[in-house]
Amino acid sequence: MSLQAPPRAIVLAAGRGERMRPLTDTCPKPLLVVQGRPLIEWHLDALAAAGVREVVVNTDWLEDQFPAVLGDGSRFGLNIRYSMEGRDHGGALETAGGIAKALPWLAPQHDTAPFWVVSGDVFLPGFDFSTAALDEMAAHPERLAELWMVPNAPHHPRGDYGIGPDGLALAHAPQRYTWASVGLFRAAMFSDIVPGTRMPLRPRLDAAIGARRLGARLWHGAWTDVGTPERLAALNQG
Repeated sequence: MSLQAPPRAIVLAAGRGERMRPLTDTCPKPLLVVQGRPLIEWHLDALAAAGVREVVVNTDWLEDQFPAVLGDGSRFGLNIRYSMEGRDHGGALETAGGIAKALPWLAPQHDTAPFWVVSGDVFLPGFDFSTAALDEMAAHPERLAELWMVPNAPHHPRGDYGIGPDGLALAHAPQRYTWASVGLFRAAMFSDIVPGTRMPLRPRLDAAIGARRLGARLWHGAWTDVGTPERLAALNQG
């Protein structure tokens, strides 16, 4: 089956980027330049190429820079809305809280279709935000989310979750992988969170695993958590 409405997405861009200082003292991490362009623009182009038209960018640190750089999204073929957590709440709401605040745009009128979530500080060129992945998740209406996982990097050797033979994420497994900070989510995971609440995502993921409602799959392409100046420099030298 194919989804009738174009998929929506949120790019998470509210973090302070402490480990990237002093670079992030004057520039939000998702706007740092990677291979000639702001990091977040790699996501925006890929989302537009996959048919996404509505994108939310949540912001806090130096948040006025985002609309100044990205505008309304029209040059990417998108309509970008800014969920300004700093302006509205005095600080970042963390991942689950940020998504909950943006739900009216991501799942209007209680839409049950999954939407994309991707962190603005990861580099994954070639990732396909495809309708095929959306259709596959539509075949599993019981799943609250589907995570894309990558092999563990040296800075995160223990990983996050395993992947079962049934495609479900496992909290405990001999082989664990790192969440690539990209996935498909349903509004039901966040609909009980009062907008404006500060809340991390990990407890929600763990609860979904316990309920056998969290899918996971491997991403075999390039991926970098652009978390330090050294990793940024390595990408720009490559």
